[in-house]
Amino acid sequence: MNQRFNSNIFWGSYSPFSSLTGVGLIILASSRFSYALICAAALFWVYGLTPLVFTFARRIMPERGRMIILLFLSTFFCGIFVLLVSLFNPLLVLATAFFLVLIPPCCLGSGFFEAAASIDPFDAVFRSLLEAAALAGIIIAFSLIREPLGMGTLSLPGSAQGVIELFYFNGTYDFLKIRVFSSTAGGLLLLGYVIALYRYLRKERGHMPEPVAGTRAVPEERK
Repeated sequence: MNQRFNSNIFWGSYSPFSSLTGVGLIILASSRFSYALICAAALFWVYGLTPLVFTFARRIMPERGRMIILLFLSTFFCGIFVLLVSLFNPLLVLATAFFLVLIPPCCLGSGFFEAAASIDPFDAVFRSLLEAAALAGIIIAFSLIREPLGMGTLSLPGSAQGVIELFYFNGTYDFLKIRVFSSTAGGLLLLGYVIALYRYLRKERGHMPEPVAGTRAVPEERK
């Protein structure tokens, strides 16, 4: 198995914070918790179906133009997801479709398909779903900070208005709002602090170099 698939999904060289995969998606989708949930579902849908089709059809795919085919394929699955969600909650789709279209290029831009070209289909799908889970977890975690602090509420998908607000800070509790977090600038500021904390913790953790493809880690000598 190649180096990418030996990489730790959270601390490795290909983790979202190390490679800064999907920064635009993280910022746009984490403005509200309801948006983050829809984005997480779309990530699992696209990251699951696209490598599944790719690994079974890669033998008949031409080398030249393969990434264009994959872009169309992932965009097709993303479009199917948007269509399905629009049948149940059209207003929420109108609010989220503009950043859901970033999922296909984000999926291809991660470099996953170059690494998945020579492994078992089910291993490739499993690893792809892990990458989707890592990215979705980051987006949901950001939304749980940004929406309560920036807008004074927490929303879920549903209702005729598209979202259901579980609570709302107003009046006496209005001082709890830090409105900058609800804006794009606030999201970038939060992302910068989190990446700095991530790199500090990774350094303090004493992260060891990842094994090179085809090699095995040598266990430490017992004292």
